[in-house]
Amino acid sequence: MAPYTLQSPPRSEDELMLRVRKLAGKTFGQVAADIGETVPTDQRHAKGWLGQLVEACLGATAGSRSVPDFESIGVELKTLPIDATGVPTESTFVCVTPMGEKAGTSWEESPVYRKLKRVLWLPVQAHIPMLERRIAAGFLWSPDAQEYALLKADWDELMGMVLTGHVDDISGHQGEVLQIRPKAANASAETWGIGVDGGKVRTLPRGFYLRPAFTRAILHKNLMVRG
Repeated sequence: MAPYTLQSPPRSEDELMLRVRKLAGKTFGQVAADIGETVPTDQRHAKGWLGQLVEACLGATAGSRSVPDFESIGVELKTLPIDATGVPTESTFVCVTPMGEKAGTSWEESPVYRKLKRVLWLPVQAHIPMLERRIAAGFLWSPDAQEYALLKADWDELMGMVLTGHVDDISGHQGEVLQIRPKAANASAETWGIGVDGGKVRTLPRGFYLRPAFTRAILHKNLMVRG
């Protein structure tokens, strides 16, 4: 099989989870060998490569578009690095923060809600060589009433600051479960935002991220992970 051969998109959640179960327990070295791919030796690019490998094996279709990864069934894929005790090791990127005219989007129409409405969580080992990292049992999740309320409250607070021209005042400490952080790799990659006077200003692109404590709670509830 040629490298990165894309599976046909899953036609249902059941079909998707059948593919997920076939990955459970495998190392990324084994998964790569199954599709004739070579594991990169440069650990700096590990995360992007691992994500692409999983997308290819499961039939994700979204690419870089702001839609769920499995668009036809409305499911987003999130790989979640965990340590030896099952605790997430980092925050989880959700989507780019809407700026300019798009900043006025309601919560129900927001890219955050579209991405998190239905999620396939796929925990993977962290802090060991890529070849040896194993994929744990994946599971489907939708926010319950409490989680939904927390997400919406953070969206409303943070996007309220974006809309009123205070995006540069937002820090990673704000938001109980969601946070906004700069997304650009360097300070020269700017975008248009809203100034305090309502006009356009140049600012860094931002992204929405889920805090590790929130994803840890999701793991605990769905997989009874302790730690």
